[in-house]
Amino acid sequence: MRNPTDAGGSPGALPIKALTCMMFFTFAMTTDAVGSVIPELLREYDLTLTAAGAFHYVPMISIAAGGLALGFLADRAGRKATIIGGLVAYGASSLLFAFGSAFAFFVLLLGVAGIGVSVFKVGALALIGDISRSTRAHTAFMNTVEGFFAVGAIAGPAIVATLLAAGISWKYLYVLAAVICGALIVTAAAVRYPRTEKPPRATPGFSHTLTMLRNPYALGFSALIMLYVAVEVAIYVWMPTYLASYSGSAGSLVAYALTIFFVLRAAGRFLGAWVLGRASWRTVLAAFSLAILLCFAGSLYGGPAYGVYLLPLSGLFMSIVYPTLNSKGISCFTRAEHGAVAGIILFFTAFAAAVGPLAMAAVSDAFGDIRFGFVLATGFALLLFIGTLANWRYDPAGRRLAEIDGADYAAAQ
Repeated sequence: MRNPTDAGGSPGALPIKALTCMMFFTFAMTTDAVGSVIPELLREYDLTLTAAGAFHYVPMISIAAGGLALGFLADRAGRKATIIGGLVAYGASSLLFAFGSAFAFFVLLLGVAGIGVSVFKVGALALIGDISRSTRAHTAFMNTVEGFFAVGAIAGPAIVATLLAAGISWKYLYVLAAVICGALIVTAAAVRYPRTEKPPRATPGFSHTLTMLRNPYALGFSALIMLYVAVEVAIYVWMPTYLASYSGSAGSLVAYALTIFFVLRAAGRFLGAWVLGRASWRTVLAAFSLAILLCFAGSLYGGPAYGVYLLPLSGLFMSIVYPTLNSKGISCFTRAEHGAVAGIILFFTAFAAAVGPLAMAAVSDAFGDIRFGFVLATGFALLLFIGTLANWRYDPAGRRLAEIDGADYAAAQ
């Protein structure tokens, strides 16, 4: 059993919270800046779009594989060892960007970095449960953490633009991430972690993770997260292409549409704790999913003339969907199992992030217009709304979350 000072809410939890937020900020700088890096790759290496897209697909596949295969390490080896190990792999591979020039070498480094991200992110997600006093508090802090991720997603492209304007290679975005990562490693080694209990059964391992894949809570929340991620990635991968044909009076918005989306997503996540404190999380998810669907449907109906307004606006409604689904999915399990279930959810997250844009591209190529890719994305948004509506109506996880609050979290008070 943990003592109250270790359970969160005390001054001793502040360094842990700051460390967790900065980890999410840092890896978002590199993963979400890929849209700014790819044009430089096309120019420097004369690549096809599919080849240059490896800067997105390879790390996503690595994160997915690492989350599923190595998620249990946060439960077996402990949060501290997992976080430090993942940060070392991510930081070292990012630093090596300064010493390479071959495209294949960079892709290899991104693969290693993806594994590192999966390991330390799962450790961080498990740590959020360790410092939370309830499933509600878990969801509130998850929104804050993902808010820092959203800010990192804004900072990354801005850093790339600043580097290029100064005549400095885009590679130094990764070097900067490595420097920040070094500071995070020092912090992770120094802070005091809450004690965690081993599961009462066998030591957690990969076989236990595979067993958890059959759990209805893990599968249900992962399915909703996959649908959400496929919708979100449609924006930051393909929205600029969809809006390229816009010729109306709001042409200046096209250049800033993606930035507006990221800013609204970040602002919404920081407001997420406030919103969720005043309304049922199930009601909020259903309402926001409906708003996302309407944004996509309106963009199809009115074309780029409507999409230039509605697609960036969808970021405000997307803001709390992922962190809330992620939090509730993880919170359906005891804290001793948070590493394994976080790895499972991370696998489905990264898988959808890799496959969703590819599916949209394939559909668009088959029918000769990016509009048809957004028809597919709108279909994903419809399925997401149906899923969250069913969750609002039937509350399938309600009893389980109440049990966790009354047993696992209460035991730590």
